Amino acid sequence: MIDLELSEEQALFRETVRDFARDVIAPLAPRTDEESRFPREVIDDMARLGFLGIPIPEEYGGAGGDVMSFVLAMEEIAWACGSTALTLAAHTSLASLPILAFGTEEQKRRFLPDLAGGRTLGAFGLTESHSGSDAAGMRTQARRAGGDWVLNGSKMYITNASHAGVFIVAARTSEGAGTRGISAFIVERDFRGFSVGKKEDKLGLRGSDTCEVLFNDCRVPASHLLGDEGEGFRHFKHTLIGGRIGIGAMAVGIAQAALDRAVEYARERKAFGRPIAELGAIEEKVADMAMGVHASRLLVHDAARRRLEGRPHTLEASMAKLFASETAVRVAREAIQVLGANGYSREHPVERFFRDAKLLEIGEGTSEIQRIIIARETFGRR
Repeated sequence: MIDLELSEEQALFRETVRDFARDVIAPLAPRTDEESRFPREVIDDMARLGFLGIPIPEEYGGAGGDVMSFVLAMEEIAWACGSTALTLAAHTSLASLPILAFGTEEQKRRFLPDLAGGRTLGAFGLTESHSGSDAAGMRTQARRAGGDWVLNGSKMYITNASHAGVFIVAARTSEGAGTRGISAFIVERDFRGFSVGKKEDKLGLRGSDTCEVLFNDCRVPASHLLGDEGEGFRHFKHTLIGGRIGIGAMAVGIAQAALDRAVEYARERKAFGRPIAELGAIEEKVADMAMGVHASRLLVHDAARRRLEGRPHTLEASMAKLFASETAVRVAREAIQVLGANGYSREHPVERFFRDAKLLEIGEGTSEIQRIIIARETFGRR
């Protein structure tokens, strides 16, 4: 396997995150899943190590890392616990980075230091009960009222909602303008009219907090408009393209964990007088799993490098997210098969990997949407 041309600094950072993930996060992952328990102590430890501000410049309180460093961290943390990785992904890709990309200097200096330092968690509000893949169909409204905006509506499936202090929220600011009528806002948890609704009881990623959020005449200062009015949809598209690279990295981490556990088990488990690793059927499965994981990693790293270098990467991000997420589901499923009945038991983690991986084919653009994007980019249609 090639070393993916990591710099010395990136390789050292990966080792730091790997050690923390395997020593601290992984032992708590079964309990996190079993109890649907938000891993607050782990998040606090990650904040102290600077993991919650990896790609945020030092001038705004971040670690001053790059996109590739964030991808490496996502792989290692997801290897240990998918729920913890998703918490980090939403906080960084969907909350902190939009402020860095589109915020005013005042907004950056006000919000980024606390987000990067982990004193505040971030969340992202786009999905609604009537608009998932069709984000342009959102119904949450924002109207002017004096020096404020007043938001009314709701968002669903919001990661980190119960624990976040800052929410990046999409709302319609003008009717009849299509996507040009959508704007982005920075909403703080203590704003009057904001509340968190029911918590979702999920198949997987159960330690990741997912809730509905509600806006009932929620007053948002005009200074909290993120970017220009009517440009929110364009900003969210840019945000989600980057987010897909992070989700792809998360998929690589889960797939690698499933592969590692299958290989470990196949070496130890004996059948017909020898380790099952020597059986042709198992060798074939493991070979296909290993190829899928490696190809996924290459796609994700290529997309990350393109984003880092400022090159077009819409196509590559969708390819990476689609291929890696579907590979993670397939590899986790095959890992269950390698372990047999043990794989179906909750005493072994591969069933958790399978449940966790499934969400990655849905969140931040379903597999179906990614195929549409890939086809249109390939045909040259925008």
